[in-house]
Amino acid sequence: MIRLHHCAQTRSMRALWLMHELGLDFDLVLHPFDKALRRPEYLALNPAGRVPALEIDGRVIWETGAIAEYLCERFPEAGLGRAPGDVERADWLIWLHFAETVSQHAAALTQQHLVLYEDHMRSPMVMRLEAKRLEKCYAAIAGRLAGRAHLLDGGFSAADVGVGQAVYMARHFARIEPFPALADWYVRIAQRPAFRRSLPGPGEPLLYAQDFYPAPDA
Repeated sequence: MIRLHHCAQTRSMRALWLMHELGLDFDLVLHPFDKALRRPEYLALNPAGRVPALEIDGRVIWETGAIAEYLCERFPEAGLGRAPGDVERADWLIWLHFAETVSQHAAALTQQHLVLYEDHMRSPMVMRLEAKRLEKCYAAIAGRLAGRAHLLDGGFSAADVGVGQAVYMARHFARIEPFPALADWYVRIAQRPAFRRSLPGPGEPLLYAQDFYPAPDA
């Protein structure tokens, strides 16, 4: 039995997309993005009270980077990982975990724009700063993609899944169009059937009510 605990439009989408790419048969448990994740029964799965939590092989794994590494090693035939000793192993690890660098800035902006619901709680300076930090991340990704179809020369991998999902979230706060290599890559990976299957379905509660949240003017 494989079961993924997930909230729409959060970092758990990263695990969901990867599991669809791997062609796994699994149960999906949808949770609201609220204090329900602090219930004792869920904290027994993920003590941080966050998603994802992956039940697999008689245990629970949390943290998206750990889940990605575990699944790629558990199901190597899909070719989405790079095993120890592979010439691309180091680059795979770098970009797989760079997804979290992007996501931390997107998460800070999600808090500023959405979670802090009253204007006096928000910081325009933080919003502008974090949006600029996302643009620096975009530049790094675009630089890596120059002359490449994917983040690794060997082809599409879990690194593209991780960074791609992080960019999916970050696009709500910083536009990718000024970075053509990144924008073209994102269009390609967003057309993958597994990506589309990981998007919120009809009736699922959305974290982001609008497509873009601009930073306040200075």
